Amino acid sequence: MKINSNTKIVSFNVIFVPYRKHHVPKYHNWMKSEELQKLTASQPLSLEEEYNMQKSWREDDDKCTFIILDKNLYDANNNEIESMIGDTNIFITDRDNSVGEIEIMIAEQSARGKKLGWESVILMLLYGIKFINIKSFEAKISFQNVISIKMFNKLGFAEKSKSEVFEEITLERIVSDDWEEWLNSQIKWEIQNC
Repeated sequence: MKINSNTKIVSFNVIFVPYRKHHVPKYHNWMKSEELQKLTASQPLSLEEEYNMQKSWREDDDKCTFIILDKNLYDANNNEIESMIGDTNIFITDRDNSVGEIEIMIAEQSARGKKLGWESVILMLLYGIKFINIKSFEAKISFQNVISIKMFNKLGFAEKSKSEVFEEITLERIVSDDWEEWLNSQIKWEIQNC
């Protein structure tokens, strides 16, 4: 999405940067993991296909993605690639009703269990509300991904549907002023140009 092509978001423990060409090799390496493929319901792509996917994320008006950096690592080494820990996305699934599907992936094992996913998903929810005008969020999560299901439940998402065929649950949260205020109370963040 071009709206975030020069946007950097800084919070307590994470930094969001646009998904750019130089991130693709590390991202591609992550997605060779069978565990991540199962948890994210993804198919492995060739490196060339991954470059094409990155380009479509940048140019498509219905997709917004950020690479998540560990802020402490980035502050220490000033290297985006070494600081990459995952990504987060919003797909606009219904433009007329402002519905967006949100995704989060903490790919680096060493970054899991540190609430970096929690902070990242709150940032992305707020970005979606404020800059993409999302009015309702959905999250499609593999039955196996119990940690993500619990996290989204804590964020106020409720079950919308289940698919036994795809082995995934769809959770939903309609945006309200109270909820947005609560999200804002959870983190401090600032937007910068990059």
